[in-house]
Amino acid sequence: MSDLNRLRELMRRLRAPQGGCPWDLEQTFTSLVPHTVEEVYEVADVIASGELADLPAELGDLLFQILFYSQLGEEQGRFTLDDVMAALEHKLVSRHPHVFGDAQVSDASEVAAAWEARKAGERSARRVGGQVSELDDVPQSLPALSRARKLQKRAARVGFDWPDVSGPWAKLKEESEELAQAAVSGERAEIEAELGDLLFAAVNLARHLDTDPEAALRAANRKFEGRFRHIEMALAARGQQLQCCDLATLDALWDEAKRAGL
Repeated sequence: MSDLNRLRELMRRLRAPQGGCPWDLEQTFTSLVPHTVEEVYEVADVIASGELADLPAELGDLLFQILFYSQLGEEQGRFTLDDVMAALEHKLVSRHPHVFGDAQVSDASEVAAAWEARKAGERSARRVGGQVSELDDVPQSLPALSRARKLQKRAARVGFDWPDVSGPWAKLKEESEELAQAAVSGERAEIEAELGDLLFAAVNLARHLDTDPEAALRAANRKFEGRFRHIEMALAARGQQLQCCDLATLDALWDEAKRAGL
């Protein structure tokens, strides 16, 4: 029996009404989604940390999610793991005609452009009646920064974009000024709207700078955490607590962490 079939049998055993796992038996497509998202981020964290020895285990956890969904689909007569693999095989072949067909591409950017064009064609083919939008199929459940970037990329494909990076820079400044005005007004709804516009503009600037805003923010989070932990440890070594220190002391320790390369 292949490794994949052994995993399928393990999954069926976990879901067996008699002798299965009570937790696994309670799960549904909907209840699994938060766990799937968590596993994706754990894979991303391992890659970001450079601890690639842990990557097989995390990828295994992610594969378990696919096996679980496939088992639910099989139980409900909707689809099986074989259907999942067949769909993947078809997609890989159809979207790589430069590998499996006669199409010619010169570099990775042409591959990406052709990939997006084929995806657009697939979206149009799936629609029966109604308006087809370039923004169709951008998942609502994506993290907000990632979804903003994807929406902008879709719009840019049809020419709705700044011609160069000066436009996003100016827009970021404009949105920052509008947020400042909203803050003076004290209107919470207006502040939230303007803050959203500022974040959206920041994502647009990141896109023009060829930077993933989600990855950039994750890196900033890690940097903040490292420096903040340095402050905590430094104060603990002095027998002090954060709550008892003034901001000048905390800022000095923050600068110390920066000089240490944290």
